[in-house]
Amino acid sequence: MTLSRYFHGRNHCHLVSKSIATAFAFLLISFTSSALAIDFNSITNADKSENISLSEQQVAQLKTKKLTAALVWHGSSSWVSAVNQGARETFSTLGIDVIAVTDAQFDPAKQVADLENVSALKPDIILSLSVDSTSTKNSYRNAIDSGAKLVLLSNPIEGFVHHKDYVGIVTDDMFGMGRAAAELAIEALNQPSKSDKGKLGMIYHDANYFITNNRDSAFREALSAAPNIEIVIEKGFVKESDTSNIAAAMVLKNPEIEAIYVSWDSAAEGVIEALRSLDRPDIKVITHDLGVNNLLDMATNRNLYGTVADRPYDIGATMAKLGAASILGQQAAQVTIVPFDKVTRTNITTAWLEAFKKPLPKLLTQALQQ
Repeated sequence: MTLSRYFHGRNHCHLVSKSIATAFAFLLISFTSSALAIDFNSITNADKSENISLSEQQVAQLKTKKLTAALVWHGSSSWVSAVNQGARETFSTLGIDVIAVTDAQFDPAKQVADLENVSALKPDIILSLSVDSTSTKNSYRNAIDSGAKLVLLSNPIEGFVHHKDYVGIVTDDMFGMGRAAAELAIEALNQPSKSDKGKLGMIYHDANYFITNNRDSAFREALSAAPNIEIVIEKGFVKESDTSNIAAAMVLKNPEIEAIYVSWDSAAEGVIEALRSLDRPDIKVITHDLGVNNLLDMATNRNLYGTVADRPYDIGATMAKLGAASILGQQAAQVTIVPFDKVTRTNITTAWLEAFKKPLPKLLTQALQQ
């Protein structure tokens, strides 16, 4: 299975009821640990998005330059739209004109063509996520050679040198998100009246991808320090379509399970489907990202206990600020990470607003009011 084909299928459904923020899914395309070792160096030295700001004097200076920007994206979805909105609105406040927005539809050849077309416009700043760094590398190089400052969304480009070829990379705090998911699991299993350990099943992403591997590992490590929680069974998956059968088998073999962790939201849909078919509303689910289907389950007090969500709007805004600052000679850290939110039923509305800077869909608002 290729990731480009897989994510194309998941994320080109424009209905809001699909898992909107398979957010990290966009961050995984061709994101191998070897590429990361070349480009990321040490994520422990990452800057935080809240530290990125421009003074009034710098903003005034930028506005005199009549700068332009292009947003060269990998695909389209509500998550990408939120990234796009954050970038556009930030550029607007800086007097920077967005002259092109492209959607590669997860096709490297189309992204190459997009980059060539954008390069002809000679933008001062390009924000982008590369679908495939091998295929697109030369086209990014052409844009850089034409004078564009390149800011990357999560995917490094192998062989590109920080400060020389690109400004920086903006991504999630994957380790923090994994630990936060463990905290949610502990909350879900916190039963003071019990003397025995809480029983947890873990469905992890069984593929070599940096973000999911580290979120899952951080989750596992955090739980290993929790004396009253026991991971009784672990199973890996590659295809989202497998998680329903995995969860069903897991529960049938270990009916004492009280909660299940699964690596991301749309994969969790299959787990929740299996729990419904087994009539196990007592088993709580913990995952990552925001999707309407699962949030509706949470809002109606069913299986989903909690999720950890990134902030796509902030990702776009941070990328725009880094690009603009680079025009003024400011150097960014190699990696800048955005905040995340632990989400339970009590804060669905505020977490959605933080992520997308839009009101909660009416369907969810109505469910929360029941």
